[in-house]
Amino acid sequence: MSDLQTRPEAVACGGRDDVSGGPVRELLKPKTVPLGETTEVRRLLPTLGRRMVGAWCFVDNYGPDDIAGEPGMQIPPHPHMGLQTVSWLHAGEVLHRDSLGSVQTVRPRQLGLMTSGRAISHSEESPREHGPTLHGAQLWVALPDAARHTDPSWEFHADLPVVTGPGLTATVLLGELDGAASPGRAFTPIVGADLGIADGADVRVPLEPDFEYAVLTMAGRTVVDGVPLDPGAMLYLGCGRRELPVRADGGGSLMLLGGEPFEERLVMWWNFVGRSGDEIARARADWMDGDRFGTVQGYDGGRTPAPALPGLPLKARGRTR
Repeated sequence: MSDLQTRPEAVACGGRDDVSGGPVRELLKPKTVPLGETTEVRRLLPTLGRRMVGAWCFVDNYGPDDIAGEPGMQIPPHPHMGLQTVSWLHAGEVLHRDSLGSVQTVRPRQLGLMTSGRAISHSEESPREHGPTLHGAQLWVALPDAARHTDPSWEFHADLPVVTGPGLTATVLLGELDGAASPGRAFTPIVGADLGIADGADVRVPLEPDFEYAVLTMAGRTVVDGVPLDPGAMLYLGCGRRELPVRADGGGSLMLLGGEPFEERLVMWWNFVGRSGDEIARARADWMDGDRFGTVQGYDGGRTPAPALPGLPLKARGRTR
């Protein structure tokens, strides 16, 4: 998924200086952002005061949207560098095409994982024949320096491990939870899981105390560590937890995101994650010149032009403002 803002901010993130060593309960306020011509998303990372959760550096939540008789998601070809994209659906379908020649329709509870490495481009769209509802999340994972120049790749995993317990069903989309490991390739200690909470259940989700965590409510009204959350809300939890109490009245669904705090300092601008402003500027120039990022075949429309760089220098700083 692309950041389609015409004037994207440069985001300085990474580093461990501002990561609390103990549990916190920080409600992150979403920003509504248009995505293409027909879709609006709730942007939860990066946001004012919180830039990353582990290696997770970007979280968009969208829907449920009624797209019956509508084109649905239409995101033209755009570039990525230095990150992985994670496509996760609760309803609907998204057709992925990329410059490697991959063509894949991703459906609910299936993992679409694209590693951009040094450079890739892709498009995302609702298929011409699609369901009436679109609901999901699109997330980015920052690649560490040792992996960020790797060859680009696309993975699709229709079957993912599931952890079950009284009142809990957890699908592990990335990393490991309670001994169950996703087949998706990860480059840092990380976890992403979709938690289904049964009606009236009061569960405790096992966590790693060295990880920092956040939860995104996808459906239903849940109570996470005593904090009530409505759909679309995201709660940052900090580090130092061995378990997380979650309750749902009427049933609910959350995404659990976590990982070791990301030590490296980054510059994130538009669809690029780099280490310096010069690197970002080179990537923008390469995309506009038609170099390095390849060509997406089969999308009915032109590619996305890069916005202008901001007037101020892009510098890598800390995780929060």
